[in-house]
Amino acid sequence: MTMTVTSSRWARRLALATGLSLSALTLNPALATTLNIGVAGELASFDTSKVSGGVWESQVLMDVYEGLVKESPDGEILPGMATSWDVSEDGKTWTFHLREGAKWSDGEPVTAEDFVFGWQHLIDPVSASKYAYMLYPVVNAEEVNAGKKPADALGVEAPDERTFVVHLKTPVPYFLELLTHYTAYPAPKHTWDEYGQDFVDLDHIVTNGAFTPTRWVSQSTITTVKNPEYYDADQIQLDGVRYHTIEDRNAGVSRFRAGELDIMREYSSSMYSLLKKELPDATHMAPYLGSYYYIPNQRDGHPTTDPRVREALNLAVRREVLSQQILAGTFLPSLSLVPQGISHYEPQNVIFKDANGNDITKDMDARMARAKELLEDAGYGPDHPLKLRLRYNTTDEHKKVAVAVSAMWRPLGVEVELVNAEATVHYQTIAQGDFDIARAGWIADYNDAENYLALLRSGVGNNYGAYSNAEFDALYEKAANTMDADERQAIMQQAESLALQDNAVIPLLYYVSRNLVNPKLKGWEDNADDDHPSRWISFEE
Repeated sequence: MTMTVTSSRWARRLALATGLSLSALTLNPALATTLNIGVAGELASFDTSKVSGGVWESQVLMDVYEGLVKESPDGEILPGMATSWDVSEDGKTWTFHLREGAKWSDGEPVTAEDFVFGWQHLIDPVSASKYAYMLYPVVNAEEVNAGKKPADALGVEAPDERTFVVHLKTPVPYFLELLTHYTAYPAPKHTWDEYGQDFVDLDHIVTNGAFTPTRWVSQSTITTVKNPEYYDADQIQLDGVRYHTIEDRNAGVSRFRAGELDIMREYSSSMYSLLKKELPDATHMAPYLGSYYYIPNQRDGHPTTDPRVREALNLAVRREVLSQQILAGTFLPSLSLVPQGISHYEPQNVIFKDANGNDITKDMDARMARAKELLEDAGYGPDHPLKLRLRYNTTDEHKKVAVAVSAMWRPLGVEVELVNAEATVHYQTIAQGDFDIARAGWIADYNDAENYLALLRSGVGNNYGAYSNAEFDALYEKAANTMDADERQAIMQQAESLALQDNAVIPLLYYVSRNLVNPKLKGWEDNADDDHPSRWISFEE
């Protein structure tokens, strides 16, 4: 059993907690500064334009690449590849001054042209990036992504090697936060020019972050080593990071308790009470900007295209039961898409009403009666039951929620077929529209409500249910062009309220972050984004 822990005292604690003998926890000094992290899914690609959207992917990518800015342990935005920047008086032009001496892992300099190329590559319709819309605030980005303009029409330029200029359509209040996301990372133009689409193969890949990948065993591990060309390499105390793909959360907990992992990202909610009792110093739970919801498919040919069906399904869900009984209080009940804690915003809860327009949100009996009426109106009943395929990504937790929600729909005569797949396959499948109801979760890429409302814009890659409402789109665009913060907030709240009235999503829960962290680690700080770049982490002596 390979070990990476450096403290015998920590080993003894684990042995006592798990009943293992100390001989089973023999340390391996050769790997003492390799950090082992259990992540919840498989990385789709080191090409950021091909990433599927899983949180686990950003956890890997933030370690191997660095954008114009980076995050501190507590989530503060710090200079990254750019050491400073200027903003024009109208807020539309940002000029970034790149760090002198910044290099790719092959020793080649990181230049402004690498940012121009990286952004053009991601927005290119040939790349088919689901996250292309993140760059839509940039001049001509939407037109380039739609194939209406060439890539070089994108509003970015490199007047010299160390100056990168971004032209925005309108001022964007959250622009710096957006730049922490992997859509804004550079891409090494020199390796693309040599290898084309193969530029991220491990034989060719170069990275500009604190670590660089050396080995990838599919559905198992990604191994990285410290990047000697990183500008702050002498401050990085880890020799490398190894990411273990662990979809079975309980198995991940077992591996953590056995000492195989130093960090387990997201343990099962059912384990919280036991872990907090047995490993109190290692068990973390903290507020988190995330929503857990179901998506009704609104493409032709699916029963959920009918608004009566969507409303009935939404009415019948008991959020408190999911939160307290199914998930042991490790999620919070939700009636909104935008979670609590988003800055300068008040989430808009769905309001359930009966046929006369009376508010029945808090009356579960009335809600079930209304749901039955709606399904009968839609033509469903004992002789013609509503049949649904509900897709979820494979974890014990998601299965519990799916089984529970299916049971909540059963009194309505709904027959549910549960279909599960590992996370990457799940999200690829629902992006293609192969579902009636699908589980999804969204963790804030930046602290602004726009990040959630963008999921419901017509035609964007992460609008899995193909929701399309011209009024919603108009409100979204209006908010994007509104300078006044209070007025912008009111417009976005109106847009969310409209989408909830349309039952565009079925809100279920708000996330909290749940991590197991070796107490001997330094540099880990719980934060609302649940981002923890490994460059800050070290083992205590």
